[in-house]
Amino acid sequence: MRIDSHQHFWKYDTTTHGWISDAMSIIRNDFLPEHLKPILMQNNIQGCVAVEAHQSEKETDFLLKCAEEHNFIKGVVGWVDLRSHRVEEQLEHYAKHPLLKGIRHLVQEEGEGFMLGADFQNGISKLKQYGLTYDILIFPHQIKEATALVTEFPEQAFVLDHLAKPYIKAKEIENWQRDIENLAQNKNIQCKISGMVTEADWTNWSAGDFKPYLDVIFDCFGTGRIMFGSDWPVCKLAGEYNQVLQIVEGYISKLSKEEQKKIMGENAISFYNLDT
Repeated sequence: MRIDSHQHFWKYDTTTHGWISDAMSIIRNDFLPEHLKPILMQNNIQGCVAVEAHQSEKETDFLLKCAEEHNFIKGVVGWVDLRSHRVEEQLEHYAKHPLLKGIRHLVQEEGEGFMLGADFQNGISKLKQYGLTYDILIFPHQIKEATALVTEFPEQAFVLDHLAKPYIKAKEIENWQRDIENLAQNKNIQCKISGMVTEADWTNWSAGDFKPYLDVIFDCFGTGRIMFGSDWPVCKLAGEYNQVLQIVEGYISKLSKEEQKKIMGENAISFYNLDT
């Protein structure tokens, strides 16, 4: 089964989605399961993982409802306040839902030291007992801190979203590569090859722009710890779903069929414990 490990749904709201700037007007719309389903079918993708795009329990509830009503949504990465003194109560409540597979916080918006804070780490320490993974959303300057987090919790399953958003448009790679190499030494973290086109020149990218960064990811993580994600509908800022998919499929075409199956679904199924 082919799985898109990273996409979003929302009913557009100017307050909730205030991060969508004028330059992003193409995604100032509703993006719901009925919009994604035909796109997945056209691209031979049988299932997906819906990831939070707003830090609220209301968002988690919305995504879980979407997943209940549409069986192609195989899992949800939601949000709870990991820093709360009520974190165990929140996790216990949501972990009862079989379609909640993981938690994410928009760490890219947080200041230095956030991931090392005692309250946040206390929340991270509770995830494994509820069978929940954690998606790491960061910028390149935060990779060192993420490495410290992942090292601190060797039994917790982590996945890095969007390659940690390397500066593809500027063709900067050296510092990012060094830090990714260090992060990937921890065997409890995987990586989503997702979100790449929006880190490139939105109107003037080519598949070759991504090869140096994919080379690093594949060298560091290997085919057993990498999963495809579209980042739909955010990807629409720079490309359509099929274009994003073609970047990945073109790059992995040199690999064995078994390795391709891992990247295009099996790794995500295993990591998120998806019911297929």
